[in-house]
Amino acid sequence: MPRTRRNIHTLVLVLTAILTLRHAAPQSPPLPSDPYQWLEDVSSERSMSWVKAENERTAAVLKNDPRFAPLQAAALKVLESPERLQMPAIRGNDIYNDWQDAVHPRGILRRTSVSDYLTPRPHWRTLIDFEALGKQDNQKWVSGGRNCLYPGEELCMISLSAGGEDAVTMREFNLKTGEFVPGGFVLPRSKQSVTWLDKDTLLVARDWGSGTMTKSGYPFIVKAWKRGQPLHQATEVYRAMESDMEVGAETLHDTIGVQATFLVRALNFYQSQTFLLDAGTVKQTGLPLKGRIAALLKGRLIVYLDEDWKPEPDGRNFVAGSLVALDFAAFKKDPMHLKPSLVFAPTSTEFLKDLLTTRNYLLLTTLQNVQGRAYIYSLMPDGQWKGKQLAVPDNRAVSLVTANWSDDRFFLSVTGFLTPSSLLLGDAAEGALKEAKSLPPQFDASPLVVEQLWATSNYGTKVPYFVVRRKDLRFDGNNPTLLYAYGGFEVSETPDYSATTGKLWLERGGVYVLGNIRGGGEFGPAWHEAGLKTHRQRIYDDFVAVAKDLVTRRITSPRRLGILGGSNGGLLMGVEMIQHPEMWNAIIIEIPLLDMLGFEHIAAGASWVGEYGSVSVPEERAFLESISPYNQLKANVNYPEPLILTTSKDDRVGPVHARKFAAKMEAMKEPFFFQEITEGGHGTGADPKEQAETHAFQYTYLTRKLMD
Repeated sequence: MPRTRRNIHTLVLVLTAILTLRHAAPQSPPLPSDPYQWLEDVSSERSMSWVKAENERTAAVLKNDPRFAPLQAAALKVLESPERLQMPAIRGNDIYNDWQDAVHPRGILRRTSVSDYLTPRPHWRTLIDFEALGKQDNQKWVSGGRNCLYPGEELCMISLSAGGEDAVTMREFNLKTGEFVPGGFVLPRSKQSVTWLDKDTLLVARDWGSGTMTKSGYPFIVKAWKRGQPLHQATEVYRAMESDMEVGAETLHDTIGVQATFLVRALNFYQSQTFLLDAGTVKQTGLPLKGRIAALLKGRLIVYLDEDWKPEPDGRNFVAGSLVALDFAAFKKDPMHLKPSLVFAPTSTEFLKDLLTTRNYLLLTTLQNVQGRAYIYSLMPDGQWKGKQLAVPDNRAVSLVTANWSDDRFFLSVTGFLTPSSLLLGDAAEGALKEAKSLPPQFDASPLVVEQLWATSNYGTKVPYFVVRRKDLRFDGNNPTLLYAYGGFEVSETPDYSATTGKLWLERGGVYVLGNIRGGGEFGPAWHEAGLKTHRQRIYDDFVAVAKDLVTRRITSPRRLGILGGSNGGLLMGVEMIQHPEMWNAIIIEIPLLDMLGFEHIAAGASWVGEYGSVSVPEERAFLESISPYNQLKANVNYPEPLILTTSKDDRVGPVHARKFAAKMEAMKEPFFFQEITEGGHGTGADPKEQAETHAFQYTYLTRKLMD
């Protein structure tokens, strides 16, 4: 979820709203009657009674399968393994780590020195034990992250999530003393964000009371809150509109003493107006609506472009997917007339994935035909940027884990389907990498091989996908195969070492397939935009093209083919179940969107209009109705028996979609499995035990459907 960022602009906003109403499209027809709308009352006695009954019915079958307990035990062993990589956050000479295990199922925040971290058995000091804190507060806390004051990063606002919710409580914590600050900043539960303006001032976007949250359920008012000041006396800095998606603030620093604070007003998921907060004055900027400020380095603002940009009529055109730099002194002086320089431009096969900054350098990772690459970029004396490619293994996913603000050290993660993940410690000044940590093998990969194949979708589009299989696989169409994809929100799916998939599926003879379908970011913004709104059928066609290619190659057959997806991928699963029931024998639908005529009023659904479209637009409504799994579910169709998974604490997508879809299937006397856990938020469990149980449900179901 992007974190977005009043005075002279208020009149403009009001006039815009008036004109919009004056020229509004005719009112769209009412939504069809919904006999299962009562399930939208998430915690009502009637709803929870229905959930309890469905959970018990499913558990009676899957939990009583003799394979459930061994699968659950195997998953828990992997998830609680002390040999898991201890993912670092490097801050000065310290390493911080968030960790869950059997002793600390709710997690701990801990610290050690960099030198100690690099030893085989680091000596950690626990700073926050979320399990103990939860018992003290009579609340089931899990970590929701932290936002720290620069420089030194000693004072932090710690986010505490009840059971994995997006809404959090925030409390000020001193990392050096390991204690919550007496009389410090405390923000009650809300969907909210903060940034430090200085040691004694926070900029806060949150629920300030009735009428201060957008239709998406996010804040649209930012206030400055001084230390010692009652929260209700915080001073308003910026106000957006209820019809926006959200607003937020962000403060950036670099090591030459430059500080920049921005307010970002998200009009929708992809378009934002960016304002500079300069000495208390809010100034509009000339950044494009799809330009995202990513970093501040050596007095340069680093901006990622999700659209083509020609800032000057006679100037250079920067293509979507480029990274550009702006001199901040010039930007601050005249924030409307901007003169960017190029840092990185995509090619026909290579696209930006992520970036971080060290004290002096810019770090980039890219995808080249979905293969990981990494670079160090330097600002040259002439103002140009020069990149140097780092030597990383081929056929791996490469990710930036953390980078130091006080020197040029950083950590990269390198992983592959069959290669245990490793952490590489780098020094950008030297351009060197060395292995710091490596995960021991978690499953037997010796009989397995990975290959990248291509399917042909509609209009000849080539869609890549990865297959993980046994070397001696018989191409007879009889191999149990699990196909996963996401296909949305410009999310890139890359090779990943999954110990649970390896242990619970691959080791037992299953084939695993990852589809890089349109809607993702594997080939830049255009790959994503090809499947936006009414073009979304392309995503679904890509997915079935991969499935058909698997069948054509006789890797599998519909009898042995199962599919899995969560969230937006859960919508994908629902669509494929409705459109191609003959293609699959197992479908796992996780934390899904399924009611695409009603999604805008469910949980945070209004925030995704930029991705899916809106029922208020006739053309988009017609398309949404045509692909909406909940609305297109028909009686007397031979659907596969799906496994539908959700959580009561999901305040992003919500459990409503899954519940209503299952209830409609029940009324049609269509078979299905359903499991709703209480916690986990928009995920599969708040702690390893819950996650292991979810995995056991999944792989017991897949075993019954595809292996038996």
